[in-house]
Amino acid sequence: MKRVKTIIKNKKFLKMVGIVFVVLILVGAYFAYVLYTGRIFIDDSLIQAPIITISPSASGKVQEMDVQEGQYVHKGDQLAIVGSQTLRADTDGLVVTAPDETGSTVNTTTQLIQMIRPVDLRVAGTIDENKGLNQIKVGQVVAFTVDAFPGKTFWGYVDEVSPTAKTAQLSFSISSERPTQQFVVYTKFNATQYPQIENGMSAKMTVYTNTR
Repeated sequence: MKRVKTIIKNKKFLKMVGIVFVVLILVGAYFAYVLYTGRIFIDDSLIQAPIITISPSASGKVQEMDVQEGQYVHKGDQLAIVGSQTLRADTDGLVVTAPDETGSTVNTTTQLIQMIRPVDLRVAGTIDENKGLNQIKVGQVVAFTVDAFPGKTFWGYVDEVSPTAKTAQLSFSISSERPTQQFVVYTKFNATQYPQIENGMSAKMTVYTNTR
């Protein structure tokens, strides 16, 4: 009798194990479906951040340039002196352009210095309008690779899809083919988690359209 009860208990246990196994298979199949279907590839991608332009508030002669390309500055640091005006950084950031304009006269439209905030780095990918653009939405999961780090995959999410084409061709001849417009998809990632990623690096993106 005891042996019969043991067999019955074992059958119940095996049945339970079987159910758990089936559930795990179904869950795994679902995630595999999510990850490996609904993918859009964007090969033409670049790591970049919004440019912060430093210009004088009035025309004047550049007395001195205090920063150079590649230098990291902190909020309040002196960047240059134009006439009697001292230009200072409004935020922490990385100087990406700072040509030596010492001695030249500049005005309010002169982009004397350009900076970026490394924490604002994003992947900017260019995609043809007929290559799945209509399926890409803000919030979707994105895997991306960087040419400088072969074999390594990074993760982020769609942060923005440009509302207008990169180069809007307003007119074309009747005999020519209708132009295919290109749009930019921006992927945000945790720059603190991936400190090795730098501005200007080439990249490739895979957008998972089933993850939103």
